[in-house]
Amino acid sequence: MLPSKILVVDDETYIVELVKFNLEKEGFRVVVAYDGQSALDVVKSESPDLIILDIMLPNMDGFEVCQTLKNDIKYNFIPIIMLTARGEEIDTVLGLELGADDYVKKPFSPRELVARVKARLRAIRILEAEKAVGTRVYVFKDLIVVPDQHEAFLGDIKIELTPKEFELLSLLASHPGKVFTREILLEKVWG
Repeated sequence: MLPSKILVVDDETYIVELVKFNLEKEGFRVVVAYDGQSALDVVKSESPDLIILDIMLPNMDGFEVCQTLKNDIKYNFIPIIMLTARGEEIDTVLGLELGADDYVKKPFSPRELVARVKARLRAIRILEAEKAVGTRVYVFKDLIVVPDQHEAFLGDIKIELTPKEFELLSLLASHPGKVFTREILLEKVWG
């Protein structure tokens, strides 16, 4: 599975480079745009998994970009994190009402922004997994266990497990916080 692709949209080059560096350091693929119209073009050509979007952009502001994407059935599922110097309450409310999923004010902590990106992508993976299998999915930070499909993921990466390893992981995941003796594990997993 390829790492998630993030679109960073800001007209300030140093902000784009800072965000790009921190996201790539965490293993994300990053594409960039420096104005609103270019952002829409990149969304159509690159299909990002998440967008980090400034409000004050040339050609078309971030509010308009957000509204355009959220009104288009082909792109309205893409999460948008607004990253902007406009910190007034009305700006935050407007951004969220137009469909943004999160709002981060400048100056910002790059670590916090990366954590918010990971959290938003993790929530999407959980929903997709539950929708695909129609049953319970177990989640522990970046670990996702999908018992019905015999799959486990750490972040975006599928974990290759033997059948017994998966049974053991699934048993532990389905009983968080419970301590099992060796005998119980042998009985439940190995019969």
